[in-house]
This record gives sequence, C-alpha cells and structure tokens, in this order.
Amino acid sequence: MTDRGSAECRVQSDELKTNSLSVHRSLFIVHRWFRNRTQVGLLTARRVLLIVLGLAGALLLTMACALCFGSESISLAVVYRTVVGWIQGRETTTPPVEATILFDIRLPRIILGAVTGAALSVAGAMLQALLRNPLAEPYVLGISSGAAAGALVALIALPMVALAQPLAAFVGAMLTMSLIYLMSRTKAGVSTERLVLAGVIMASFIWSAIASLLAIVHDPSLRGITFWLHGDLSSGGHGLLGIVSLAVLGAVVTGTLQARSLNVLMVGEEDALILGVHVERVKTFSYVLASLLTGLVVAVSGSVGYVGLIVPHVVRLGWGSDNRLVIPAAALVGGMFVVLADVVARTAIAPRELPVGAVTALVGAPVFIYLLRKK
Repeated sequence: MTDRGSAECRVQSDELKTNSLSVHRSLFIVHRWFRNRTQVGLLTARRVLLIVLGLAGALLLTMACALCFGSESISLAVVYRTVVGWIQGRETTTPPVEATILFDIRLPRIILGAVTGAALSVAGAMLQALLRNPLAEPYVLGISSGAAAGALVALIALPMVALAQPLAAFVGAMLTMSLIYLMSRTKAGVSTERLVLAGVIMASFIWSAIASLLAIVHDPSLRGITFWLHGDLSSGGHGLLGIVSLAVLGAVVTGTLQARSLNVLMVGEEDALILGVHVERVKTFSYVLASLLTGLVVAVSGSVGYVGLIVPHVVRLGWGSDNRLVIPAAALVGGMFVVLADVVARTAIAPRELPVGAVTALVGAPVFIYLLRKK
C-alpha cells in the first residue's frame, strides 16, 4: 500500500473512532438523564395529578384554618358557616363585625400569602434548576432586594399610578439578576461560590441604598415602609390582588410547561445541547420568568425571605427532582408555608404583629447554613 493510501486509511479510522466516541457519549448522556428521572420511580400523569390535587386540598384547608386566627379568634364552625353562606349567596347569622374581619381583613391577606409563597417557591425552584445550585433563590441572590428597591422608587416617584410598583419591581429584579449573573461568570461557567457571594454583596448594597433613600426622603406616608420591606401581608395587595394573582398563576403554568427543558438542563449545558435543548433561550426565558414572579409579589407584600430556598428542597425530598412535579408542588407547598408563617406573625405577639419575612427568616436561615456547609 502506498503512503497516500495508508494515510487515508488512518484518517478514516480516526473519523470512525471519533464518531463512535460521539455516539457513546450521547448514549451515556441520555442514560444519565433517564436514570436521574427514574431515581424515585417513573413520573406518570396520574401520579402528578394525585399529588397536585392532594396538595391543593391541603392548601385550601390551611387557608380555611388560617381564617380562625388573629387578634380575635373565630371558631372554625363560624368560618365554615359564613363562607358557605357567602358562596351560596344567602344571608348568615354571623355578626357583621366577624364577617368584616373574615372577608375584608383576613381573606385578602391569606390569599396574598398563598400567592406570595407560590411565586417565590417557583422562582426558587427554577433558579436552582438553571444554576444547578441548591442555594439559589430570590432572597439569597439579592433579586428580592432589587425588586424592593424598584417598588420603593415607584412608590415615591409615582404614588398615584397603580401598576407602577409591580412594573418597577420587575425591572429592579431583572437588573439585579443580570448584574449578579455577570459578576459570577468565569471562563469555566457560572461559579457557585461567586454567585452566592455576589448575591450577598448586591443585597447588602441595595438595602444600604434603600436605608439612605428613606433617610433623605421625609414623607409621612413612608413611615410604615420599613415594616413592609421585611414582609407585610396586611395590605391585602393594595387593590392589585386580582391582577397579581392571575399573573402569578399564568407564570406558574408557564414554568410548569418549561419543566421538561429544565430537567434536561440539570444534566449540564453541553449535554443539554446534544439532546437538542436551546440552552440560551431556555435560560433567558426562565430568568425573566423568575424575575417577574419575584417582582410581582415583592411589589405587594415586601421582601419575604428564604421561601424559595426551603420549599423546593422539601418538595424534592418528598417527591423527587423532576421539575414537572417540583414546580406545581412547590407552588402549593409554598402557599401553605407562607400562610402558616403569617398566622405565626399575627398571633405570636398579638395584638401586635411581626413581619412575615422575620418568621420565614427564622426558619430559612438555619436551612441556608446547613445547605452551605453541606455543599
């Protein structure tokens, strides 16, 4: 055989080896992804439906029980009779004062708590899947702080524009998320350590800026803003409860539809590309969705911390890491968590109240330390 023929044979042999390695790598990636999906058993539509319906029932029961607690206790029987009568459109024997407490004060607050918990939990679950980092969540990464700063600026500059706060909070959350992501990038990708450190630094800077702004602006209407910044559901959504609830519901459904791509992305970005996922498109869309969820609820309830850290981990411990179940389950469990935290905030030092964010932080800070040491 001539030298030319020998060289051509060697080139063909190298190409066959390369193609073989590529095929084996693809098969390995598919096997690893499928194995991760089946660690807790195959996820069927029936199983998802049963779990989601069970959690939805538990959330409704939690909300009904939460109506009983506050500075003035109301029995569950009275709550049941009043709510059923209201649904059926008939008059009840409930005293007007108790009916006002139930429908005008507690019910909007409880619904806002459920919506806040759902939004922050889904945002946390999506960020953890995107960044493959168990510590990622809106409060730890400073996204909530950015949203709070945006909402505060809108409250001072455009107090009469109803939608100014949610829009400004979304912009603040998006800008903060972008800055933190850029600060944590290295040649090898996003560094976990730099991500958490950048989030802590950004949150500290933003809170300092907020404190300075409140010291400069002497406005009597801003006296209660410090309490609100640490999580306050007493406003019932400032008249925006319906709009925010529908927007959060739509975002949660959209996040659930994105779950399959997030599952593949959790294997790794390079592997996800091989499996046909548009990585940059999925990442950009998910970051925007997480920022939107955070901005919406921070605008109406303030900064409630660690919900997006605790709840997704609880869900994954109970039902596995498939995001097709994690995202809707996290929304429902997160709603229960914040509603229960608000009950504690309302009753712990009654008739005074604690910020609901203080209660969630008392639970979340030890969990954060544990996960940090574990990682």
